[in-house]
Order: sequence, then C-alpha cells, then structure tokens
Amino acid sequence: MSFNDPIAELLTKIRNASKAKHAYVDMMLSRSRKTLLEIMKQKGFIQGFLVDEKRRRMRIFLKYIARRPVLKGLKRVSKPGHKKFVPFKKIPKVLSGNGIAIVSTSKGVMEGEEARSHRVGGEVWCFIW
Repeated sequence: MSFNDPIAELLTKIRNASKAKHAYVDMMLSRSRKTLLEIMKQKGFIQGFLVDEKRRRMRIFLKYIARRPVLKGLKRVSKPGHKKFVPFKKIPKVLSGNGIAIVSTSKGVMEGEEARSHRVGGEVWCFIW
C-alpha cells in the first residue's frame, strides 16, 4: 500500500522495522527516498541499501550495535499539507548536534550542517537521531 507522502512512508517503515529488530525492509523506489537513504548511509544510520531498477524496488539494511538499533528516532517535519521552510541561519540543530536535519534546498537535498555551510535554506524534511 502506498501513501501520498513517500518520505513519511519511508520513515515509518524504517522506524517500525528497527523497533522489531528486522535486518532489512523493502520499499518502492523513488528518487527522493534514494537521496534520503544516501545521506542516512553516509552519516552511519543504516548499513546500506540495494536498488532493483527493473522491479522498481529497494531493500534497506538496518544497522545495529550490540543488538541495539543505531536509529533512536525519526520525525517528519514538513508534511504535504504544511510545508516548513527555513532560511539557512534558522536550520534547526537536532539534539545539540547528535542528530541531523534533512533539508531540501535549491542545490539539492542535503544534511542541515552542509546546508548551513553552503549558506542555503529550504524545506526541512525530517529529523534523524
């Protein structure tokens, strides 16, 4: 079943699979999800993901340390009915720098600190910690 908000669906499936201690979760492929997963992999929140272009599916491998999930929380900020845009000076810091904010800017989707260093604001997609 697919929702109207692919980012919220991704975050919910990852959150539920992580709490149930699943090794991986399967999802439909989309460009926004793939970009978000690349940032999560780069920051060490997931082990990785595989993309099957032919079937338009992807498999996300969750990361655990001593049987505890690396992901502590995921929160969707900007929703389809209520988008939240911020200038670069007001990009929020998540848990005093222990988490990340994902921001969609005019220069692409990037992590909050990177957007601040490039001096671009945009739509805050989600918080990950």
